[in-house]
Amino acid sequence: MKAVKRLVSARQELLRRYGMLLVLLVMVILASFLSDRFFTTANLMNVTRQVAINAILAAGMTIVIISGGIDLSIGSVIAISGALGAGVMAGGSGWVAGLLTTLAVGLAFGITNGLFIAYGQLPPFIVTLASMALARGFTQVYTGGRAIQVSNQTFQWFGHGYISSIPVPVTIMIVVYILGYLFFKHTKLGRLVYAVGGNEHACRMAGIRVNRVKVAIYGINGLLAGLVGVILTARLFSAQPTAGVSYEMDAIAAVILGGTSLSGGRGNIGGTIIGALIIGVLGNVFNLLNVSPFYQDVAKGMVILVAVLLDRLLHAGGRTVRKEVDSGTDKAESARA
Repeated sequence: MKAVKRLVSARQELLRRYGMLLVLLVMVILASFLSDRFFTTANLMNVTRQVAINAILAAGMTIVIISGGIDLSIGSVIAISGALGAGVMAGGSGWVAGLLTTLAVGLAFGITNGLFIAYGQLPPFIVTLASMALARGFTQVYTGGRAIQVSNQTFQWFGHGYISSIPVPVTIMIVVYILGYLFFKHTKLGRLVYAVGGNEHACRMAGIRVNRVKVAIYGINGLLAGLVGVILTARLFSAQPTAGVSYEMDAIAAVILGGTSLSGGRGNIGGTIIGALIIGVLGNVFNLLNVSPFYQDVAKGMVILVAVLLDRLLHAGGRTVRKEVDSGTDKAESARA
């Protein structure tokens, strides 16, 4: 019975770790049959650029959700940070000032969210919902509803440049995920993110400064939103007042598809990149097949629901089987006694 228990546990672990990777591989194979343009160099470059933006956002969202929180404001933070950065450059400052302004605005919004959530004891959903409205409103007021053009070619490089034939946004994404892996595996703050998400009350009782951890978490998330603001503004050659609309939904979807629990305390950044790739490939195939954007939203919603349902069934099924195995083992031992 112990051998059966180990076999069941091993199978469950394999499915939990690599289930979404298998889904991604199946999607890629189907995409190659549905469109002969999918594996062209131009299309793959386009897919990777699109995935990079969502993946970077999702990396920050992974940290937030593992800690037991949520952030609905990052799409609007992208817009306001990009607008202020572009405005600085339009006023005569160089690309460095524009870059630092964009990142600083994202960081400031993230820290502000963290302060209200941690020290104000307000629900993350409410705080970030309010922040989303404020940031979007500030963007419209600042831009007057019009795009701010970015003519600085060095700044444009962040959206259109290459590093050894790899698009700059993809290179940035790779660096972000390497740092994310090191953050969770080799830093105290990374371990505390799991602890706070798993049992915040126990962390407080253990003397952990939970409020500081939360502020740091939302600060990192805001900084990454600002980084996406840089990439998106550079890619569009302008700061658009409508930039980042619904980006938070795609980021959350990528995190969920990657296996991170919305209740906090469980997940990993490696799964998030797979989730971002699934969403990116799905959207790209729909575009190649000229599917209406309205139907694309329906399909994305269905994929997310099915993925979450399968994840819940997988974990629930694993617990049920383990209980049955344990029960059988106990009965066998009682019979021998």
